[in-house]
Amino acid sequence: MADAGVVEKLLRSIERADDGVDSLAVATGLGEDHQLIVGAVKSLQALGDLISAELRSSKHWELTEEGTEIAEQGSHEAQVFGSIPLEGLAQSELMKLPFGKIGFSKAMSNKWIRVDKTHEGGPRIFRAVQSIEDQVREKLLMVKKGNVSQLEEKEKNELKKRKLLSEVTVKSYWITKGSSFSTTITKQETELTPEMLATGSWKEKKFKPYNFEAMGVAPDCGHLHPLMKVRTQFRQIFLEMGFTEMPTNNFIESSFWNFDSLFQPQQHPARDQHDTFFLSEPALAHEFPQDYLERVKRVHSEGGYGSQGYKYDWKVEEAQKNILRTHTTAVSARMLYKLAQQDKFTPVKYFSIDRVFRNETLDATHLAEFHQIEGVVADYGLTLGDLMGILHEFFTKLGISKLRFKPAYNPYTEPSMEVFSYHEGGIQLPLLFSVPVTQQTRPLLFPLAAEKLFMPTMIKYGINNIRELVGHKVNLQMVYDGPICRLDS
Repeated sequence: MADAGVVEKLLRSIERADDGVDSLAVATGLGEDHQLIVGAVKSLQALGDLISAELRSSKHWELTEEGTEIAEQGSHEAQVFGSIPLEGLAQSELMKLPFGKIGFSKAMSNKWIRVDKTHEGGPRIFRAVQSIEDQVREKLLMVKKGNVSQLEEKEKNELKKRKLLSEVTVKSYWITKGSSFSTTITKQETELTPEMLATGSWKEKKFKPYNFEAMGVAPDCGHLHPLMKVRTQFRQIFLEMGFTEMPTNNFIESSFWNFDSLFQPQQHPARDQHDTFFLSEPALAHEFPQDYLERVKRVHSEGGYGSQGYKYDWKVEEAQKNILRTHTTAVSARMLYKLAQQDKFTPVKYFSIDRVFRNETLDATHLAEFHQIEGVVADYGLTLGDLMGILHEFFTKLGISKLRFKPAYNPYTEPSMEVFSYHEGGIQLPLLFSVPVTQQTRPLLFPLAAEKLFMPTMIKYGINNIRELVGHKVNLQMVYDGPICRLDS
């Protein structure tokens, strides 16, 4: 509730007025701050129909602090002119004056002064005219006296540009008497109590009107993150195409499955601490299929299956190191090994969408953890054309139809290729490749680039910095305000 004294004064002012009063005029007449009067108006409005208040706004011009100073002392250029004696003044001395730099420029523009650069003691300033008329000061004095209407719009804008004049918007209330107007305020009841009902006193009470338009407090509920919405869309596309989701619940992986089983050499830079997060506890893994481990070791060291190998001393100690997986292809390697153990081969189509971790430097487009999307198809007689057809169908369902395939070199897979998928929001470059497992079956393995989940999400939701999508800088209001579903054309 506003100050009782201010409220009473406002009611008296309204009572004396026939047609109503302006809150700004009341504040001036009472010598009170206008905000106090506004507070009193809002308090009276909350009491029902005591008063009626209409919000109005008006604009007027007023001098800035610098403009007020110039109206009293003269413009900077006039002060510069007045500071120059008949024998002239060194430019270096003029620039030391508070108004020197601005005044010098304006006085030169007005051709009130001239500069003699041939003087022995350095540039010297002389008067170029006998007398001047300080029109800037005269215009400001007109504003100060309330005659701003005599100025042209061009003149007002020039003074505004010099920050000597400002246009101020003033909001005030036009207040009139309401249907229940009274100078005596009776406190309105806000609650009907059992005592009032028992004694019947409610009949004599005045209750505050109930606001049926007021919105209740929004109930707490869950919200879908944009990244999870896009992930669900990708997952649904794979399921519609007959794929089965691979188990990806192990963020911790051994170097054997993450690197060695994919025939990445143990001296590769990606296996350094600069690119991979290594675990200290447990530091090593010990359970491996020994027959497969020996075959992987032999291919690395000596070659096999048409490969010459890397010709180095492969060490099991390096393969045992536990890491945070750098890609979900480690899961695909496990699934393909499991598939090869079956007595009777059955065609499969697998996919995965989950987090991977790399020791990246954080910036607008890179994080230390992100999502990778991957698919595996294994059957007899598969060709590169089958892979291209699968990918074309996948991107078409995603709404991207402009695809372009081209051969590419990848040191771990043969053959390899890239596909450029053009979208109006940007160009995306997924890395695609196929790998043979046995002479009889040929699975198509296509891990899409890690940004494939982030980039569509950022494009779709207009996000320019990846740190605004995940991490401690996420604007939670963006998540709260996101629609449950999107209806895209």
